[in-house]
Amino acid sequence: VSGGNAGCALPAAVAIHPACLGLYCGRTVLSVNGSVETYGDCGVCPRGQRTDDNKICRECMGSPDRYGWLYLGFMAMLPLVLHWFFIEWYSGKKSSSALLQHVTALFECSIAAVVTLLVSNPVGSLHIRSCKVKKLSDWYTMLYNPSPDYITTVHCTHEAVYPLYTIVFIYYAFCLVLMMLLRPLLVKKIACGLGKSDRFKSIYAALYFFPILTVLQAVGGGLLYYAFPYIILVLSLVTLAVYMSASEVESFKDLLARKKRLVVLFSHWLLHAYGIISISKLDKLEQDLPLLALVPAPALFYLLTAKYTEPSRILSEGGNGH
Repeated sequence: VSGGNAGCALPAAVAIHPACLGLYCGRTVLSVNGSVETYGDCGVCPRGQRTDDNKICRECMGSPDRYGWLYLGFMAMLPLVLHWFFIEWYSGKKSSSALLQHVTALFECSIAAVVTLLVSNPVGSLHIRSCKVKKLSDWYTMLYNPSPDYITTVHCTHEAVYPLYTIVFIYYAFCLVLMMLLRPLLVKKIACGLGKSDRFKSIYAALYFFPILTVLQAVGGGLLYYAFPYIILVLSLVTLAVYMSASEVESFKDLLARKKRLVVLFSHWLLHAYGIISISKLDKLEQDLPLLALVPAPALFYLLTAKYTEPSRILSEGGNGH
């Protein structure tokens, strides 16, 4: 130290670490002594942590926002809606067991959802701790492992959106286990109106669509996170139009003729409302709540215009024109 600086205090020693490369690589906190933290080598963050702006792995202490919960609700509804569809598809008109199977499917998915929340961190609570989703790449950290020398790859793949990615797989697993425990016994006892080869077809269908949903979440979880409100609106509109057309509903009288049609209509209205809420997020209630008035619009439009688009009428008028 030079004489001119002899009276100045020396700065505290600071450990200089090499730059931590990669978008999702970070240093874990090894120990904390007061305000001084000791960090490990640059690498993958432990489960339940993600990097901050300084490339330090920090534990996820937040909770999902409203949009995150709506996304989890959408992923939870997918197997339930598919259960109901295939139960209705294979139950047949003569079977009286469809309603009880619908209730059982709802019970299975509800219990699976509650158990999934209970086993998630913090264990035993219906609340979950999560990391904030910042961008689409957070869902695909495996694509951002750096190669500093273009030969060796530093693997930093971890769940940056913890637990929104893996919690869906856990939920599907519980749904599948509960279905295999409850549904075969129920169907065997009550599905007397169906043949032996038909009574278990709704269960066989679930054994197909659960792997498909799992792959869909594994590959397109991030895309679904950002697109699910629009997927709900489009699919609900298409399926409502297809159902009304297949059921030959052309007027309000046809719609009121059977209670089942009203149940289907109200179910689609709930989906419409869910999609609208997911898009708007209800950030400004005075602006977003009036949008829910648009929920009945597609059904009303169909009923008012169905008589003008009937194929037989179009063909007859075309024939008269010639």
